[in-house]
Order: sequence, then structure tokens, then C-alpha cells
Amino acid sequence: MGALSHLRVLDLSRVLAGPWSGQILADLGADVIKVERPGSGDDTRAWGPPFLKDAEGENTSEAAYYLSANRNKRSVTIDFTRPEGQRLVRELAAKSDIVIENFKVGGLAAYGLDYQSLKAINPQLIYCSITGFGQTGPYAKRAGYDFMIQGLGGLMSLTGRPEGEEGAGPVKVGVALTDILTGLYSTVAMLAALAHRAQTGVGQHVDMALLDVQVACLANQAMNYLTTGNPPRRLGNAHPNIVPYQDFPTADGDFILTVGNDSQFRKFAEVAGQPQWADDPRFLTNKQRVANRAELIPLIRQATVFKTTAEWVAQLEAAGVPCGPINDLAQMFQDPQVLARGLAVNIPHPLAGSVPQVASPIRLSETPVEYRRAPPLLGEHTEAVLGEVLGLEAGEVQRLREAGVL
Repeated sequence: MGALSHLRVLDLSRVLAGPWSGQILADLGADVIKVERPGSGDDTRAWGPPFLKDAEGENTSEAAYYLSANRNKRSVTIDFTRPEGQRLVRELAAKSDIVIENFKVGGLAAYGLDYQSLKAINPQLIYCSITGFGQTGPYAKRAGYDFMIQGLGGLMSLTGRPEGEEGAGPVKVGVALTDILTGLYSTVAMLAALAHRAQTGVGQHVDMALLDVQVACLANQAMNYLTTGNPPRRLGNAHPNIVPYQDFPTADGDFILTVGNDSQFRKFAEVAGQPQWADDPRFLTNKQRVANRAELIPLIRQATVFKTTAEWVAQLEAAGVPCGPINDLAQMFQDPQVLARGLAVNIPHPLAGSVPQVASPIRLSETPVEYRRAPPLLGEHTEAVLGEVLGLEAGEVQRLREAGVL
């Protein structure tokens, strides 16, 4: 039994931040019921190619994007723009512990599915709203997407080649990181609300905003600005507070060197055949190395090109200096550590035979994550959920389906 197997979650969200949070709860054992539009479902089902291929090698309607965030859930199709559909969702909410939604602010009030409406029928309900900008403020009514939030929220100003270099300019992170981080923070918030409910019996509304999360996750870079008043500049792969802490060229590619303290720098200098660097007044401490970055980095670059990436990694690891290659995803999934940790798994799938998944990073000794279900087909569990949770007879389900409600 999973750690959250006693919980039922009603997932009304689409795309990534909400579904990601729902998948975490599902991985931990919760019964997550994904409510989708009849006919089309979650937008990301169509966000391809690539699409999952069936047993005959033909594309299914399941995009890889959708498959990344929806395992261990059950899919129910309900048109809640219709009164009967609204009634069904309210009845499901009355029997749920958590609702997750990412509609525009006020968007569900017209259907009687907003927090205040559902709280009236289930005072213990934890209702998590995920939006671009939150429930308050001048931007509250705006739609918010990860890419736009990365720009507005400052992340892109820190990401990319510095001014003066070829290809200089801001770039987004290669995955929708703001969505992912919002999903993680939302999960933490809901678990905190569950802990409070366990003590008081009272549910609550969780107001999560992509912009809030993006700003919160600027971490040391935000503090670099707040303590100096100077906006940090783009440094490419370099670190604003640590030197050397970036990529360097090798005889056959590039590698990453992450020197975290003065002792590691001395060890690196010895492996590089330049022990005098560690005693040079310009490079003696990290503070001095940061101040003299422009002098040190070219010296290191001149030294690293004489060995291969594998040679640097082997020799520096032996000396206790953190470093590593720059893998593409094919190389990453073949890395011995990735293989040893089982970070790629396969789950049985009704169309494809099996579907690959990236494993959950959560390792619990007593209640480990179980991969119970592949990301569901659209409406795959409609009859089962409505019968099991709401007690609807097969004839009533068929009537609702014929009426277009399901």
C-alpha cells in the first residue's frame, strides 16, 4: 500500500504543472481521478509528435508529452459545461480529499466547481488552484505559460551566453522547469494542508502561481540582486559565486568542472599539471578566483584541451574533484549510475504492450512507489469510477454517454 493510498484526488488540471503534481500524489498511492473533456481530453494528448506506437507500430493518440505526467491515474470523461456533468463532478468532489485545478481565476465558478461551492459540500476538502499569476494582483486574470513566465520571472535573464560572445542572448531552460517546480511546490502545499486537516478536521484553499514559484526558485541569484541592487548578468555555463565552476573544452568534446572549495582547487591544479595556480595570490581563495575569473578561465581552457573527457573525469574523480561529462539523453539513460538506480521503467499498456516511463525519484523504505497503471487512455475508467465511487448503474452511465455528458 502506498503512503497516500487512503486518499482520493480529483484532478481537473491539464497540461503540466497540475498533472505533474497529481502524478506525484498518484505515485505515492493516492487514487487520482483525472477528469477530462469528452472527445479531446487533456490538451497534451495531442502535443506531438512523437506519439506512442501501438503493437503494430502505428501512432496512437497518446503523445509523449501526455505520457510524461499522467501515470497511475484513472481517466474519466465528463462534460461539466452541462448541468448533469457539473452534478457528477460535485458528487466526486464530495467523496474526495483533494481537488487540483488550473483554470483561469474564477473560471470554475460558473459551473459551481470553485472552492467556495465545493467547500460547502465538503468542508474537509483541500482545493489546489494553479494559475500563472495567482488569485490576486493586477495580472490575476491573465493566462500564464511556462515560457512566458521564465521570461517575466527573471530566469531567462540569467540563462544564455553572456553579452559579447557568439550566440549571446537570453534563452529558456530546455524543459518547462517553472511548470515542474510549480507541480512540486503544489504537492508540498497539499501535503502540508493534509497535515493541518489531520489536526483540525478543516480543509483549505491552496493558491499556487507559476510566477511566485519562478521568483522563489531564483535562490542565490535573487539574493545576489537583493543584497547588492545589481541585477546578475548572464554567464553562460559559469557560476556567479564560484570559480572554476563551468564547462571546459577537452581533446574530444567538453566536460564540467565544479570546484566547490579551495582544497578541491589545489587538487585540480595538481591533476592539471599546474600546481602553482593554487599558490598564486590571484587564485588562492574562491573570493580571489571570482575576482580574477578573466585571468584564470583562459589558463584552465588552455590546459584542458590536452586530455579527453574520459581522462579528465577519471583522473579528477580519483583526486576527489567533482566533475562530469555533458551527456545527451541517449548517453544519460545508458550511464551506469542511471541504470543502477532504475530510472527508466516500463508499464503495461493496453495499446502498445508497454510504455516507457521515467521513474519517480522518491525512495521510501516502507511505502515505495509502485507503478500500478500506465497513463490512462481517454475515458478508460469512466464506467469503473462512476460505478465504484458514485454507485451509478451501467444503464445510467450509458444514458449519460448517449446524452453527451460522458
